[in-house]
Amino acid sequence: MSGLLVLEGINTYYGPIHILQDVSLEVGQGELVSLLGGNASGKSTTLKTILGLVPPRTGRVEFGGEDVTETKTSHRIACGMAIVPENRRLFAPMTVLENLEMGAYLSRDDKGRKEDFERVYSLFPVVYDRRSQLAGTLSGGEQQMVAMGRALMSRPRLLLMDEPSMGLAPLLVERSFEIIQQVHAAGVAMLIVEQNANMALSIADRGYVLSTGRLVLEGSAKELLEHEDLRKAYLGR
Repeated sequence: MSGLLVLEGINTYYGPIHILQDVSLEVGQGELVSLLGGNASGKSTTLKTILGLVPPRTGRVEFGGEDVTETKTSHRIACGMAIVPENRRLFAPMTVLENLEMGAYLSRDDKGRKEDFERVYSLFPVVYDRRSQLAGTLSGGEQQMVAMGRALMSRPRLLLMDEPSMGLAPLLVERSFEIIQQVHAAGVAMLIVEQNANMALSIADRGYVLSTGRLVLEGSAKELLEHEDLRKAYLGR
């Protein structure tokens, strides 16, 4: 395997419970990959393993050509990982601007930070308009934009997204995935963990399907959309 992110033979446990079973996947430079699966399939544990929040018992995590299996989460973030967590998880009592500044806490370059703000504001004009507003008072769609903006402030090489459609009305889900496409078009590699298979695969290059901790399908987005088992299990037809 070769790619920006590589998981090879990952086995992750919670105590005696074997959660991820021999999981191998990769995300290439500039690629958008979807990781699909239902509840309790192991999707969130995969993200936690990638970020170093849960160490695998066996297997290897590689990022940018470096073996990061034994490294701390802070090192992986410094190397260029960023996450938009499930339910956005903004700092509700802080302003939008303060939330964005939290994403840039590793930056020591004032000029670069100013450019990052300009980039986020050009991608999300409404975030600029709401910059003085408390994050907790925003709508779900606006919070999603701020969460993505906060992640982009760290200039990530890989953006991880945990259930971006969760808690959003159908129209906002469509808008959210349009925004994801915009960010991807700007050159950021992305791994999207999602239950909404149809929406996720409509914008992805490739996809993987997890079921009870095992990868059961992988292929191009087009192949997975046309796969009979996936259509029955996740697309409702």
